[in-house]
Amino acid sequence: MAAQRLTTHDKRDRASDRRDRTADARDRAADERDRAADACDRAHARSSLPDPERGARDREHAAHDRRLAAHDRRLAAHDRRLAARDREQAGLDGLTGALRRERGAMDLQREIDRARRSDGRLVVAFVDVDGLKAINDEHGHAAGDQLLRDVAAALLNGLRSYDLVVRYGGDEFVCALPGTNLDGAKRRFAEVATMLAEKNPRASVSTGLAELTDPDTLEELTARADAALSAGRRGASSTTRRFTTKSLHRKMR
Repeated sequence: MAAQRLTTHDKRDRASDRRDRTADARDRAADERDRAADACDRAHARSSLPDPERGARDREHAAHDRRLAAHDRRLAAHDRRLAARDREQAGLDGLTGALRRERGAMDLQREIDRARRSDGRLVVAFVDVDGLKAINDEHGHAAGDQLLRDVAAALLNGLRSYDLVVRYGGDEFVCALPGTNLDGAKRRFAEVATMLAEKNPRASVSTGLAELTDPDTLEELTARADAALSAGRRGASSTTRRFTTKSLHRKMR
C-alpha cells in the first residue's frame, strides 16, 4: 500500500506541474491577445481598422484564457494537496521525502530484528544539519527548508536504496545501514558528503555512528549514535569540517 501511495503522489506532483505549465501558457496567450487588442484600438483610433470589433473580441478571448489558467492553477493546487496527503499516509515527511519518525521507528526496529536473525551487522547514523537555525535567522525559513531538502537528497541518493533515512527531528536525521560495519558506513557517508558539497557547497552535517551490539534496544542504539555525534563535535578542531564521524562501539557480550 505504501509503495502504491508513493507512486500516486509522484503522479499527482507531475500532473500539478503540467497544469501549472498549461496555466502559464494560457496566461502568455492572454497577454498576447491583450497586446493585439491594444494594437487594434490604436489602429481604430486612426480610422485604419476595417473591423472595429476585433479588439473587443481579442479581449474577450484573453479573459477566457485567464479564466482557464486560473482553473488549471486551482486543479494543480488540489493535486498538490492530495500528493501531500498521500505522502503523509505513506509515512513520508512532506518537506524532505525521508521517512517520518513514527514510521521510521517501526522500520528501524524491523532492521534490528532482521540483523539479529542474520549476520548481526547494522550501523545506525545520527545526522545533524549544521547551522540550520542561523540560516533560518539570516536568510529566512525558505532557505532553511531548502537546506533540509538538499541534505535529505544527499542522504537518499548517496546511501543504498535499501538503507533507511528517517527525519528524526527538525534538523536531525537517523539512518540505518544494514549488513555493513563502521568502515563501510564511513565510506557511504563520505559519498554523501561529496554529493552534498556538489549540490550545496555551503551545507554541512555532523554525523555519529553506532554499531548494533547484542543487548541494544532501538533507543540505546540511537542514543549511542547521538553520543558519538556529540563526542565528535567536542573533539573536532576549530577548523570547519564538512563531515564529522566518530563511532562509539561496544563489543558483543
